[in-house]
Amino acid sequence: MSIEPNDEARREAVLAWGVASLRDLPWRRTRDPWSILVSETMLQQTQVARVIDRLPRFLERFPSPVACAAAPAGDVVDEWAGLGYNRRPLNLHRAATVMVESHGGRVPERLEDLLALPGVGPYTARAVRAFAHELPAAVVDTNIGRVLARWDGIRLTPNRVQQRADALAPDDQPWQWNQSLMELGALVCTKRSPSCGACPVHTWCRWRGQGDDPAVGSAAVSTPQARFEGSDRQLRGRLVDALRAGPVERSTVAGCIAEPDQERVERIVAGLVRDGLAVEEDETLRKARTQPGWTWKGIASQLPGRSEQAAFERWRLLQRVQSLQTAGEEDRG
Repeated sequence: MSIEPNDEARREAVLAWGVASLRDLPWRRTRDPWSILVSETMLQQTQVARVIDRLPRFLERFPSPVACAAAPAGDVVDEWAGLGYNRRPLNLHRAATVMVESHGGRVPERLEDLLALPGVGPYTARAVRAFAHELPAAVVDTNIGRVLARWDGIRLTPNRVQQRADALAPDDQPWQWNQSLMELGALVCTKRSPSCGACPVHTWCRWRGQGDDPAVGSAAVSTPQARFEGSDRQLRGRLVDALRAGPVERSTVAGCIAEPDQERVERIVAGLVRDGLAVEEDETLRKARTQPGWTWKGIASQLPGRSEQAAFERWRLLQRVQSLQTAGEEDRG
């Protein structure tokens, strides 16, 4: 898509405004690719103040993709507690593993390599390119999507909003441009009650707060989230919180998450096991005991929160239960 009339003036005005107006935020003080990737992942649907508080602690524990990949996925999820969406830290752990296996333990630079990482979409991939590697990239988040729709005075399709962003972005200042445009949407061209009179591009805006807002229904602009209360996501969160305190007996899961539908309970448990957020201890014990050269120490390492003695005691209990079940079947026979 070609540059439109007044785009050059808009670009210069936004860049000048950004120099004086950008907030001092932790992720703006670094160009470390891993720190940028973690912060961008945290900032997805999470309040800035909460990320400011939690980001340093997470990076202290997992300062690199290598450190993150080396840790159990459950440890990464535990450190994420309170930030919501447990799939995000799980994907971050998976992405770190890919970086170790395929990129020498470093965050890649190429857009196609970034997009191939688990959990990394178009926004995050371009943000890492622009903010960490300072390579040409046009970032499109909720704030930028809203600004561009209002500038053009029309609702933008997904293709058009990215094309407009690409056309506007200068090749020589990717960090400053994207940060400034994003900040303009966060502080001035806000979702409700935009400060049009304080906008540096008010002169060249086709909406200017008059008539229907073209940002409503436009691509990249946030829409209401699906209901959380009573959702599978809420029940998964309850079970993850319980697992943080220690192992949970399978028979008590329904009561633990306050869900009477056993079929739904099984689906929640299966999902956590599949995602690596929970381990089926009994099945793990049985499989491990069949492996050549097994040891109780090795088995315990596969059971988060269990010592060698605890693993052994659990195995003895399983054997006792199996013995009693066998005896009962023989008596009935």
